[in-house]
Amino acid sequence: MKENYKPALKVGLFGIGLQAYWEQFDGLEQRLTGYIDMVGGRLQGYGAEIVNLGLVDTPEKAFEAGSRFRREEVDLIFLYVTTYALSSTVLPVVSKAKVPVIVLNLAPDAAIDYKVFNQMGDLTAMTGEWLAFCSACPVPEIASVFKRSNIPFYQITGMLQNDPVVWNEVEGWIAAARVAHTMYYNRLGIMGNYYGGMLDIYSNLTLHCATFGGHVEVIEVDELSGIRSGVTEDEITKKIKTFYEIFEVQADCLASEIERAAKTAVALDKLVVKHQLGSLAYYHKGTGNPENENTMSSVILGTSLLTASGIPVAGEYEIKNAQAMKIMDSFGAGGSFTEYYAMDFTDAIVLMGHDGPCHPVIAEGKIKVKPLQVYHGKVGNGLSVEMSVKHGPVTLLSVVETVDGKLQLLVAEAESVAGPILEIGNTNSRYRFSAGARNFVEKWNACGPAHHCAVGKGHIASKIEKLGKLLGIECIKVC
Repeated sequence: MKENYKPALKVGLFGIGLQAYWEQFDGLEQRLTGYIDMVGGRLQGYGAEIVNLGLVDTPEKAFEAGSRFRREEVDLIFLYVTTYALSSTVLPVVSKAKVPVIVLNLAPDAAIDYKVFNQMGDLTAMTGEWLAFCSACPVPEIASVFKRSNIPFYQITGMLQNDPVVWNEVEGWIAAARVAHTMYYNRLGIMGNYYGGMLDIYSNLTLHCATFGGHVEVIEVDELSGIRSGVTEDEITKKIKTFYEIFEVQADCLASEIERAAKTAVALDKLVVKHQLGSLAYYHKGTGNPENENTMSSVILGTSLLTASGIPVAGEYEIKNAQAMKIMDSFGAGGSFTEYYAMDFTDAIVLMGHDGPCHPVIAEGKIKVKPLQVYHGKVGNGLSVEMSVKHGPVTLLSVVETVDGKLQLLVAEAESVAGPILEIGNTNSRYRFSAGARNFVEKWNACGPAHHCAVGKGHIASKIEKLGKLLGIECIKVC
């Protein structure tokens, strides 16, 4: 299959000023251009291709800049307000580009040196120096025009240098833009059918494509079984070696089960390559067809390896959660399939986990592979994985479908803490929430999510909130 088309993430940058100033105030234009180049240099460090159009100081240049950003297909624009400028140098750029805009209101330093300034003695030079610090002045004008033009915008206010808050925010916006870009070009495979009766997980595929972009590839389980039938012994042997490198395979795992799982894992790899998948949701009983039952009851190790390699796999045909897992993984946080298991009121924690695929990259220690005589509530038996999410800060994310036909992002931050878990061959973790176990559960449930969600390492709610703004969808943070 032809490789999936996916251009690089592009970030636009332009600064604004007033052309009339340059003849009046010697060196001001060069100074402000230097500031724009400093911002451009910092943006380069965040892994995006930067389209820096420099100083836009007339309406004519604004029209040219808007067309350039449109041709370059930038995903996000940073507008650096260097000094006072007319809003007519801004609106044509942003309205033509039609992408989210972040207003950088950055002073060159923490404060004007008032004593030195007032001793300059030359009123013209003093005005030029003041104008170099005048970035805050036109921001209300720009905001007014954006509001009256129904253009969403976001602000970062601070200092050009020695201000980590500013650059953390900038990095967060670029990270969110990268995830939106990834989701837009993602190919989500859906294989099998829904787990019957789980009304909460049924999804509107058109809504997902309209909101996130991407492509949904509908795949038959028969195709995976067909690929599996052609897997070679050499491929199986190599995959078994990988199992033992990645997992802690328990002694009571039968060699025949390990071989069966390896054969399916090889077939899954080939299926992913064939369809250029970036994520997958699956479920299939396989009853009445022994070949498909054999395939689908041996997918857990292979789907876990796919999840670890940046292709998150959600069981139970949970499409919304495959999307949530892809978002988390694209932020570099992992993204493992999870749900409530139980509540521990003694320790004020919530036990969460799931059967099926896990995310080895975010595991606390090495993942155990265990044999199960029966899959919980499902057809078949075979190998399963048992892990806890790495102890420390974590974030939960649920993609929610609302009554009015929209998508929401539901987020909570917590701590994965040490303690006893249920050793039942599934993923299993203990989470402590700042809101407390009782309040978290009630607040989370009140938002009407599906019973599954994705968990990843780190506290990244602020980045997910930015993603929601870039996509134009509501993000709710529970705690």
